[in-house]
Amino acid sequence: MNPTDIESMAASVPDGALIALPPDNSLPSVALAKALIRKGARNLRLLGVPVSGFATDILIGAGCVASVQTSAVSLGEAGFAPRFTAALKAGTITITDATCPAIHTMLQAAEKGVPFMPLRGIIGSDILANRPDWKVIENPFDANEKIVALPALHPDIAVFHGAMADSHGNIYVGRRRECGTIAHASKRALVTVERVVEGNFLEDEKLASGTINATYISAFAIAERGARPAALLDQYGFDAAYVSTYARAAKTDGGFADWCAEHVFEARAEAAE
Repeated sequence: MNPTDIESMAASVPDGALIALPPDNSLPSVALAKALIRKGARNLRLLGVPVSGFATDILIGAGCVASVQTSAVSLGEAGFAPRFTAALKAGTITITDATCPAIHTMLQAAEKGVPFMPLRGIIGSDILANRPDWKVIENPFDANEKIVALPALHPDIAVFHGAMADSHGNIYVGRRRECGTIAHASKRALVTVERVVEGNFLEDEKLASGTINATYISAFAIAERGARPAALLDQYGFDAAYVSTYARAAKTDGGFADWCAEHVFEARAEAAE
């Protein structure tokens, strides 16, 4: 498998797609989120796996998002996600509440090819009142117990950033195995990577356990520092200053527009020169 370019990858994402995104402490592809903004994507349905952060907020701010299913949306130490908060107050997006274990469970059901999986710990919480798709059933092995059945969740597209791809299209994500889960559960996986190296990670005992097989990867593109401002394994750290600057700018519509012009559109034009 040969790498594609990131703009072509973004162009392959249809409006209205259900897109699974890992959180800021994992391997989000902020680079692809920015490419979707440049493309003018609309009505995307985002799934935070299991929470949402920077990439979700910039997509919302750019008008790309119709709905979000997640357990939380936050910029961590930088506080609330400003464009998410503004859109929620304005009623321009819809929110489907979930819990972290529930999101993982629904994706694991899809990964395993079963229609649903059970989960404890939800009964008695307010969240069930807002999730008619989650069913309280009798434990078939114990008539005295109730348990929640969660439907399998098949995202249209998994989007994440890997440390590297090999010449066979396998993607190395290290210990961030949730990226493997969303790749397995999704109909397609679009991945950005720092670089491509020769060889086959699956034949390397040190790399194989942290590698997602190319079978589950639809396309990948090179995007250096493509997770920024998130950290990338042991290769670069979280850019707190970048997030803080964004959080201050994005408090207003105009501030976000200025930030987007500089960091999404102008930055791409400069990189292309």
